[in-house]
Amino acid sequence: MDSTPVARPHRTEPWTIDDLETLPPDDLNRYEIVDGSLVVTPPPHAGHMKIAAKLCRLIGRQIPDEILAAQETGVSIRAGTTYFQPDGMVAPEAAFDRRYVDAGDLLIVFEVLSPSNRGHDLVQKRHDYAVAGIPQYWIVDPQARTITVLSLQDKRYVEQAVLRPGDVWHTEEPLKLTIEPAKVFG
Repeated sequence: MDSTPVARPHRTEPWTIDDLETLPPDDLNRYEIVDGSLVVTPPPHAGHMKIAAKLCRLIGRQIPDEILAAQETGVSIRAGTTYFQPDGMVAPEAAFDRRYVDAGDLLIVFEVLSPSNRGHDLVQKRHDYAVAGIPQYWIVDPQARTITVLSLQDKRYVEQAVLRPGDVWHTEEPLKLTIEPAKVFG
């Protein structure tokens, strides 16, 4: 039986991505770091991941081979003292050659809202992704059946579109894409 502690006692320095490597394997929780503080949440449920997978597949069918749409990959922000595991991301293939993706390599990042952590996605991640300079942040809301597209302008996200089933949205930036929410929520 492994008796490795989850956190070292009397820890005074901030958590880093390297510290996550020292934790025992755990399929029951998701670990993120916000400004050096460890945040532990339950993993998303199957319906949540289904929506993320469908959106990745929709994007993946439209982008060049040297760009990937991916899930279950971590993102480093602010020199490793902030680390998120977004539900999906789009970046050049070379960005995935490391243990985690650097936020500066991302073109699009998206989160599927969960009842338990909506504020984290709507406030904290929105702020941190903008500060990191990620061109677009998409917020996918399964309850409202919407995809809100936020584009970076002057280090802040500005709402570009709110998409619902029945809508067809075309964009050229940061990539040429056509998004149909009915294909994501259907």
